[in-house]
Amino acid sequence: MKKIIVTGCNGQLGRAINRIYAGSREYECVNTDVKDLDITNIDAVLKLLDEVRPYAIVNCAAHTNVNACETDVDNAYRINAIGPRNLSIAATRAGAKLIHVSTDYVFDGQAVVPYTEFDRPDPKAVYGKTKLAGERFVQEFAREYFIIRTAWLYGDGKNFVRTMLGRSQTHEQVKVVGDQLGSPTSADELARAIEYLLPTDNFGLFHGTCEGITSWADFTREIYRLAGRSTEVVTVTSEEYEKNTTGIVAPRPAYSVLENYMLKLTTDFMFADWEKAIAQYLK
Repeated sequence: MKKIIVTGCNGQLGRAINRIYAGSREYECVNTDVKDLDITNIDAVLKLLDEVRPYAIVNCAAHTNVNACETDVDNAYRINAIGPRNLSIAATRAGAKLIHVSTDYVFDGQAVVPYTEFDRPDPKAVYGKTKLAGERFVQEFAREYFIIRTAWLYGDGKNFVRTMLGRSQTHEQVKVVGDQLGSPTSADELARAIEYLLPTDNFGLFHGTCEGITSWADFTREIYRLAGRSTEVVTVTSEEYEKNTTGIVAPRPAYSVLENYMLKLTTDFMFADWEKAIAQYLK
């Protein structure tokens, strides 16, 4: 059996990875979370890889609280940059492939057409800056790697979809931002892309999101329609939303649409449309 170390195994993507390899006769997931492996500790990472001798590492671990990263800067860099660096060094030493998951936040969000892998990153939030640093460490220290940037991810765990469904149970009306555009992406779809890429030598940087574009407000309307909820969705601007938010609010990309350009250029893999993916998720 080929062993795959999954970091951040209890997160949305980590759980999706485990589902997709459940029952596999070729691959075995070796699951780790923060209590099992501190990816910011190079010695701990090297020790685990020496013991497991994995075929691959799928790094789902990250500091993803975008607002908290604005004040928890050092920790954000440790987890989102030093962690991937350590995994890259260990993967190279072990002869293992590395799949590293990144984000749309590496861009400034000011585009009017989807970002491709060839567009220049320019992160504005600390979260995006730390994730870009992680990408660059992977490119520097890993020999066989896939970096996959995704966006608006939802799956098994705390996420926007579940939050909105929860609010519909207690509110007749919800206010949702309508001036941020992106592609809601199912963790199951991203796991499917990882499963596709992993056995190949088609290494490099990829974008990986569901197809199509929507706003948070229209995404919420579709969630409620599919779930049979009658809660009214009132569209507000990002500025209006932030006025009612306490604490530091990290700058959000107004335009988070990623074009899966490299996947389309080099493979026949296609992500599902976001509408189909959310319908499948809600089933």
